[in-house]
Amino acid sequence: MTSRYRSSEAPQGPNSPSPRRRTVVKAAAATAVLAGPLAAALPARAAADTPAFLHGVASGDPLPDGVLLWTRVTPTAEAIPGSGLGPDTEVSWVVARDKALTNIVAKGSTTATAATDHTVKADIRGLAPATDYYFRFSAGGTDSPMARTRTAPAADAAVTGLRFGVVSCANWEAGYFSSYRHLAARGDLDAWLHLGDYIYEYGTGEYGARGTVVRQTAPTHEILTLADYRTRHGKYKTDPDLQALHAKAPVVAIWDDHEFANDTWSGGAENHTEGTEGAWPARQAAAKQAYFEWMPVRPAIAGTTYRRLRFGKLADLSLLDLRSFRSQQVAVGNGTVDDPDRTITGRAQLDWLKAGLKTSDTTWRLVGNSVMISPFAIGSLSADLLKPLAKLLGLPQEGLALNTDQWDGYTDDRRELLAHLRSNAIGNTVFLTGDIHMAWANDVPVDAGTYPLSASAATEFVVTSVTSDNLDDIVKVPEGTLTAIASPIIRAANRHVHFVDTDRHGYGVLDITAERAQMDYYVLSDRTNAEATSAWARSYRTRTGTQKVERTYDPV
Repeated sequence: MTSRYRSSEAPQGPNSPSPRRRTVVKAAAATAVLAGPLAAALPARAAADTPAFLHGVASGDPLPDGVLLWTRVTPTAEAIPGSGLGPDTEVSWVVARDKALTNIVAKGSTTATAATDHTVKADIRGLAPATDYYFRFSAGGTDSPMARTRTAPAADAAVTGLRFGVVSCANWEAGYFSSYRHLAARGDLDAWLHLGDYIYEYGTGEYGARGTVVRQTAPTHEILTLADYRTRHGKYKTDPDLQALHAKAPVVAIWDDHEFANDTWSGGAENHTEGTEGAWPARQAAAKQAYFEWMPVRPAIAGTTYRRLRFGKLADLSLLDLRSFRSQQVAVGNGTVDDPDRTITGRAQLDWLKAGLKTSDTTWRLVGNSVMISPFAIGSLSADLLKPLAKLLGLPQEGLALNTDQWDGYTDDRRELLAHLRSNAIGNTVFLTGDIHMAWANDVPVDAGTYPLSASAATEFVVTSVTSDNLDDIVKVPEGTLTAIASPIIRAANRHVHFVDTDRHGYGVLDITAERAQMDYYVLSDRTNAEATSAWARSYRTRTGTQKVERTYDPV
């Protein structure tokens, strides 16, 4: 595979639509017998007593000298995800510079146990920077698939280019993960960023594609317990397109709300009924435990996903956790969104982010951001457009111009962060965002009310959903119908917005050089077709030193 890091150094080797709460929640479903439906959800096994790697292999969080490897072993037929069953099983791994795995540079073993749902992580160090590596796990005479990963450049390396896939919002029941397949087929990614909603918590039929279940999830009830969350992660990891992408490049992931429950905040969630669905702290802890078991992500500060990675002198990437510390979303119109005591980041994380941005010595400062930071006013949308857009954004459908689940609901934090960028002359800050199932390219103005007369402090690229419903899906009209109507109105009311596509599904490819950061937006032909094709749609870039977005007419 051709290297995508272009360095002057010589290489050292090779938000979301939210179904309203059900009136009655069947709490007993959370403790339903697992074996029958879950076993049916897994691929067929050749031999019941032979360990198998049914959930693929993955890598993540690349460093200059290492990377985190992941797999899950199924030691016996009954040891399905979330079951708590199965014997302790020794799992070994090898890391090599070649696909044949003959030039081995690291190897080791560990014991997979039911206590961690038979998931395995190996934090490999001592590797060369900016280098492709290949790895495989083994257990009981069975080998996992072989996969490729890549280390980050050395911290002081003069890197000339980086390329990342960018995705968000992959709802199993709404369609197939063709975006992952197309990213895997590129063969030119240094890593891929998952900006949240890697899984969804809903029960079957509660959130499909235009109300239709394309393929059934597991478990079939809403996930509440540790066993439930493990089972749902396990179901996702059986997807062949997701397995293919994990086997081609390391992932850098953060969580958003649906890894827990819709519209999560520090003390609860819209999609959580305290008591009937248990205590929120227990559900939150279960979700976090399953996430760190099943994802190739290093637990960061306070067991969250906020952390920072560096890619030579070209870019660093600050990854945020905008769910664990946030205040509860306010009801629109009560005047409290500006309350300085309310926060989306928490004090410690905001201070950490500000300090990192100020001291950064890279050309670009990327911020992995699960909800949109750019302000958004609805403008003069007609009633037939306003109601579905309000539903998609989680707004009161009478239509007040505010999305309180995004940074719009926490304006003091946003004001402090943007003022910090301006007062310290911190340029080339690019927010990379998911969550709202639409594609956007925005300037991030210091004062949206006077923009473009006021300055832009940063830029933002928002990627659409892999499968989750967006505006045309909610209204159930042909794809592209509403973008043609809504986009000009949204842009007129939000002069900092250069592009918005409300209707299509797909992914982004972010390409970075010293001169510019460019996002290429790709769209799928049909999320409900397992063989969906992919096509380039638009590209936008921000040139170094400008803090402004501009259209460019060719993908990288």
